[in-house]
Amino acid sequence: MPKPSLILHSARLLDPVAGPLPHTALAVSDGRISALGDDRGIRALAGPATTVLDLGGAVVTPGLVDGHIHPVSGADLTHGLDLSGCTDLAAVREALARAVRTLPPGAWLHAWGLDPNVFGDRPVETAPLASVLHGVPALLLLFDAHSMLASPRALELAGVDGPRVFDQAAEVVCDEQGRPTGLLLEDAACELVERAAPQPTYEERRARLAAALRAMAAAGLTGGHAMDAGGDSLRLYAELDEAGELPVRLRVAPWCQPGADADAVRALIERQGTGGRLWRVAGVKLFMDGTIDNGTAWLEHPDCHGESAHAFWPDPQTYTGIIGELHRAGVPTATHAIGDAAVRHVLDSVEKAQAAGGTGARHRVEHIETVPDDTLRRFAALGVAASMQPTHCTDFTRADHTDNWSRRLGEERASRAWRCRDLWDADATVVLGSDWPIAPYPPLGVIAGARHRRPSRDLSLPPHGPEQALTAAEALIGMTVNAARAAGEEHEAGRLAAGHRADLTAFAESPLTTAATDLPGLPVVLTVLDGRPTHRAPQL
Repeated sequence: MPKPSLILHSARLLDPVAGPLPHTALAVSDGRISALGDDRGIRALAGPATTVLDLGGAVVTPGLVDGHIHPVSGADLTHGLDLSGCTDLAAVREALARAVRTLPPGAWLHAWGLDPNVFGDRPVETAPLASVLHGVPALLLLFDAHSMLASPRALELAGVDGPRVFDQAAEVVCDEQGRPTGLLLEDAACELVERAAPQPTYEERRARLAAALRAMAAAGLTGGHAMDAGGDSLRLYAELDEAGELPVRLRVAPWCQPGADADAVRALIERQGTGGRLWRVAGVKLFMDGTIDNGTAWLEHPDCHGESAHAFWPDPQTYTGIIGELHRAGVPTATHAIGDAAVRHVLDSVEKAQAAGGTGARHRVEHIETVPDDTLRRFAALGVAASMQPTHCTDFTRADHTDNWSRRLGEERASRAWRCRDLWDADATVVLGSDWPIAPYPPLGVIAGARHRRPSRDLSLPPHGPEQALTAAEALIGMTVNAARAAGEEHEAGRLAAGHRADLTAFAESPLTTAATDLPGLPVVLTVLDGRPTHRAPQL
């Protein structure tokens, strides 16, 4: 039997399901947990090449996995001016003005994280920012990454001077005279202007991605369900993996967009299972709607502006047919569905695919921001995972429903926000994630949000839907056991057990006994991926 490559001792081992284990040490061989026991017994297994770490009483859990994340696009989108801390238009203008003063002549200004709530009751458009963006080509990504504001100069350089027609529910928003207001909804519209901006080099993008992934590992992440594979994403993952620089295990789901023909769907099926040592293509990502904040979600009844009344797919039955084809091929799917009509259609489509027979492919719904009671138990009945991002609720809506999201929906639907507790109690597999770059990726912040339901920037504010909070143990399961279950990997991941992957996270104290409001500050002392430390606190 080979000697362990890694031994951790003087630790408190915490399994998400079994709770504290009667062991203080574990050994790792070939990227798997090979033994658990007491310090003396496990340390006796060490060989000359074994790395032996004294954790000094740290608490070890299975590695935390972000159930919904965008590593490559996130690294690309977050390199500019961060507007996420701006809570009103004055703060946005001030931040933009500072950035403009440092721009070389003719350079583009890129910003991200803009909260539509800063516009209050005014339309989301560039007019209120005209005084600071005059003559400057600027792209301001809204927090949901489904929309952006393009300055008049940016629109001019891109040749966008009026409405356009798209294959998906995208829009260049125009005024009554047909002139663009600056607001671009969904990817197809945003790309019209993005293409006109100077692009970073491949080497710059690779370095940004590597830095972002290292930071994720330092925050305690060992894995992520990457919900896109656009452009050269797979090449970037492959290069980092081959160079030994991929510190997070990635499960990648390429997109299937409206307009995809039979050849495109076949290519997605054929791509499944490709990858490297620490990343692989596993699943397909689809969209059933956009976002409530933009009026591009699909609701059973329109919002207060008469918007969010249509699916992202011009013909939703085309989506249903593709789900059936992917299910027959054994391909798991993850569908972005925010509004109640979108969620219902996804569940109907999965039910139809399952009724037609085929494989046991596991499907999931992403976001699920507002749903009625009659949909809750369908998740468990169909084996569909509920992928939730609790910090979208805590950081972008308000308990008093004065935010844009809540005002659009009205009181009844806003009271059904991010029903983590109800879905959990209905036996759904609830997976937690950040959707970075939409919300910050540190997993302890995601777990904290699921527990306290308060805005992270001011924890003294009241919680939004406190009845939907998860317990400490449930929230930890949502980023370990349930992430593995949604991926069909529960036999080898998400638990502290012999034979399971040695993807581990160690904390200074237990995440179960640390108060939810203190959890984001809990030190991560060690992160281990595939038996190899990817982050070590200085004391180790």
